[in-house]
Amino acid sequence: MLNISCAACTTLNRVPKERLMDKATCGRCKAPLFSFRPVAVTEQNFAKVVLKTDLPVVVDFWASWCGPCVQFGPIFEQAAASWEPRVRFVKVDADSAPGLSQTYGIRSIPSLLLFHRGAVVDRQAGAMPASMFDQWLEKKVADLGG
Repeated sequence: MLNISCAACTTLNRVPKERLMDKATCGRCKAPLFSFRPVAVTEQNFAKVVLKTDLPVVVDFWASWCGPCVQFGPIFEQAAASWEPRVRFVKVDADSAPGLSQTYGIRSIPSLLLFHRGAVVDRQAGAMPASMFDQWLEKKVADLGG
């Protein structure tokens, strides 16, 4: 069983690993657990959405005024569409969440952090082309046994 937080209401749901591809819905609010799009999180719901889930979670710290962040956005969205539900994709607006940026030592944006079971297992500063991002994900997810 995997613990997966609902992005809509932050309720923790227990989902059998073999049923991840079965369009799982939240037991509380009935929203789909996976939207195949990045989830925008705030300082208020970050812990529940990112730290409590058993899936690998890629967090993109970004800002709307940052050119490389804006360029990387479609690549991140495309990855979410193809990788979920094996990996959850989350976006954090660094300007709106300075506490998270400080907690995780974000010095430049975009910055990607890969979390697994509540811990940072890797980080990558700067935007990447889609092929490089996909290779990074393949390697890191394989290293986690996924």
